[in-house]
Amino acid sequence: MRICFATHNKNKVNEIKKLISSEYTILTLDDLNEKKEIEETEETLEGNAFLKAEYIFNKYNIPTFADDSGLEVTALGGKPGVYSARYAGIKKNDKDNINLLLKNLKGKQDRSAQFKTVIAFIDNNNQKLFQGITKGHIIEKPRGTKGFGYDSVFIPDQFLIDDIQKTFAEIDIENKNKLSSRSKAVNKFVLFLNIMN
Repeated sequence: MRICFATHNKNKVNEIKKLISSEYTILTLDDLNEKKEIEETEETLEGNAFLKAEYIFNKYNIPTFADDSGLEVTALGGKPGVYSARYAGIKKNDKDNINLLLKNLKGKQDRSAQFKTVIAFIDNNNQKLFQGITKGHIIEKPRGTKGFGYDSVFIPDQFLIDDIQKTFAEIDIENKNKLSSRSKAVNKFVLFLNIMN
């Protein structure tokens, strides 16, 4: 079965392909030769995920899923949230986003946070949303080189109770996939696909 993942982000595609069964052929926007960067204009993660999935489904008539993820920091009232990718500006620069986040958290005692991922899926018969959440803690300086986005400053709760406290950017993708909000949302999506088929 061919399904489009409405993204140009190769990091996301690599993560997803490790989670979804090989019986599904995952096409990306690059595979469809879709050059347009679908603008995320909604005020919620759910709205942005649905907007992207709907655009591609309507244009190509192929079952499509899209995601939107955000880092929600307690001391910042849930920010950056839906604006996580462009927190420090429209250039969507990971380093700039992290620097602004750490600046805004300076002096804050509560450094709890959560990653939230929402996946929207659309085909001829369905419009579904799947959500995953990973709770954790923001450290004061980035550590690790394996991740992307805010991974280098986020320690998931499961690693906070360890003697070795590792950020998402310090663990391999297999272990990250056991804990990440994206993997939790994708696992719910895959269960749905299996039931549907």
